[in-house]
Amino acid sequence: MIVWSNYTTGDHRTQCPVCQRRDKSMGVTVFSSDHGVAHCFRCGYIETRQLNRELTPAERQAFARRMDALRKQHDAEQAERQAEAATAAAVRWAAAKPAQDHPYLSTKGVKSYGLRIEPVALLIPLRDSSGTLHSLQTIAPDGSKRFLPGGRVKGCYHAMGKPSGRLIVCEGYATGATIHEDTGHAVAVAFNSGNLLPVARALRAKYPSIELVIAADDDWMTEGNPGLAAATEAARAVGGLLAVPDFTGLDRGPKDSDFNDLRRLAQLEVCA
Repeated sequence: MIVWSNYTTGDHRTQCPVCQRRDKSMGVTVFSSDHGVAHCFRCGYIETRQLNRELTPAERQAFARRMDALRKQHDAEQAERQAEAATAAAVRWAAAKPAQDHPYLSTKGVKSYGLRIEPVALLIPLRDSSGTLHSLQTIAPDGSKRFLPGGRVKGCYHAMGKPSGRLIVCEGYATGATIHEDTGHAVAVAFNSGNLLPVARALRAKYPSIELVIAADDDWMTEGNPGLAAATEAARAVGGLLAVPDFTGLDRGPKDSDFNDLRRLAQLEVCA
C-alpha cells in the first residue's frame, strides 16, 4: 500500500493508508533501494519492502535500532501532545459552567452527571483512575462528538456515582447515564469500544475486590459486532460480568445497539 518509489533514502512522515492519520504517528524509513519499513504507531499498521534478498545481520541490527529510535521519538511526541491537550482541557473545563440542560441530554432522555457546558458544546471530562483530567469530549447540539486533538483517551473515563459493590463500564455517556439512573450503580464511561479493556484494567487495579460489569453495545448490524466483541474481551480479562441489551419483542432499528436505545424502545412499547 506504500508507493516506495515516492520516497528517497531516509526518514519520512506521511498519512497512514489504514487509519488515515496525518499526524507524526506514521513513518516511512528507506534504508536502501531494496529495503524499507513503514510503521504507524497509532493503529499498528506495518509494511516492509524487501526485494529478492535476505537482510544481512548488519541490516537487521540497523533496522532494529531504527525502529527503537522511531518508537521512542513517537512516545516523546505523543507525551508532548497529550500534555498540551491536558492544559487546554483544564482551561476550558474551568471556564465552563455546570450543565443542566442540553439538546443532546434531552434527545437521549438522560440527566447531567458531572458535565459542564460552554455556550453550545457539552463537555465530558476524561480522567484517569487517580482523577487527573487529561482531555475532554465535546458534544454538539446535533449529537456530533469530538475529542480534543492529541488528548489522551486510553485508560481514561468519566465516572458517575460512588462505587460500592458493583461498578459498570460502558461505551457512551447516554448509555452510562441510563444504566446509572435505572440501577443506581456507579458507572465508568469509556467512550468507545477500544477503550473498554484499558479502562476495565485500570478500574480492576484501583478496585481489586469490586464486581465489574461490562455493559456491551450490541452492534448487531456491523460485521464482527465490535461492541460486543470488545466488551466480551474486557469482561474476560478482568474477571468481570458481561451485560448485553435484550431487544426481544421490541421494534428494533438497525442503529439500536445500547441500553439507552433499549430504554427508549421499551418506553415506546409501553406507550403504544
